[in-house]
Amino acid sequence: MTIEYPAAYWKDYELLDSGHGEKLERFGRYVLRRPEPKALWAPSLGESEWKRLTHVVFRPGAGFGKAGKEDSGTWDRLRKMEDQWGIVYNGDRDPETHAASDLHLSLRLGLTSFKHVGVFPEQAANWEYIFKETSRLVRINKANGLPAPKVLNLFAYTGAATLSAKAAGADVTHLDSVRQVVTWARENMERSGMEGVRWVVEDALKFARREARRGNLYQGIILDPPAYGHGPDGEKWKLDELLFDLLKNVASILSPRDSFLVLNLYSNGYSAMLGETVVREAFGLKGEPGFDEVPGHDGAFIQLQSGELALRDRFGKVLPLSIFVRLKR
Repeated sequence: MTIEYPAAYWKDYELLDSGHGEKLERFGRYVLRRPEPKALWAPSLGESEWKRLTHVVFRPGAGFGKAGKEDSGTWDRLRKMEDQWGIVYNGDRDPETHAASDLHLSLRLGLTSFKHVGVFPEQAANWEYIFKETSRLVRINKANGLPAPKVLNLFAYTGAATLSAKAAGADVTHLDSVRQVVTWARENMERSGMEGVRWVVEDALKFARREARRGNLYQGIILDPPAYGHGPDGEKWKLDELLFDLLKNVASILSPRDSFLVLNLYSNGYSAMLGETVVREAFGLKGEPGFDEVPGHDGAFIQLQSGELALRDRFGKVLPLSIFVRLKR
């Protein structure tokens, strides 16, 4: 299992401090104070310093403690700031050559009623992996006279992962059940100077089942399902009950050769090993958990990686936020 962090080269995001169930973050020129249940320790800075630095603080509302609504609330501005603003992600650098990445994203942020601002910064490590693996597939397809690889992003939110695949040259389908966030993702595409993403507003499980029936295949599949949610027609989503069914369908539409899968999970109580095991079972993979390579159905080895995405504040405290599983063929 590995722990991954956003690159130190990312200048538009920083976790300043964390503790007492909160985190203090800088997104571009603004500093936000938000609840973070996993920050069980004491903050390194005093309360007066937190107040001095903060532009806006999130106050949990009536949904606090209720499944699926625990992040609802309101923002209390302490200093003047805009409702919407932008940040830039210019990618990581090669650890050996220090050469800059070709991944460049321009993302619009905003204060929402559910604590979120349109980007999950710990996901930067996944963006880098998606960009790298999609670039690999583009080279393979080009060498074999094949079209651009098809990549499917389920539960795609505001599209940073979508645009990471698009920037590498993929034919990308972006799916989310909320039309407003799909519109937000389209705006991020335009801000980033890209075009040509396929936008779908639909329930992810329904879409995966239909693609499986049609025999459609993708060389890359990304999924970041919530613990609870609803489809555009009121379909209920509960991660514990539906994740395995979703992954079984995803397994049937992921190309058996030259492909990758990225699964990300935020649900409290889910471990990296649990995520790896459910992927192994859904894909029918053999071997012992924790090994980097496992045998597939045809005897070819598959790379399987699991771990945690985390943030590190200025004082070295590590805040783990999600678990990931990555499969590579």
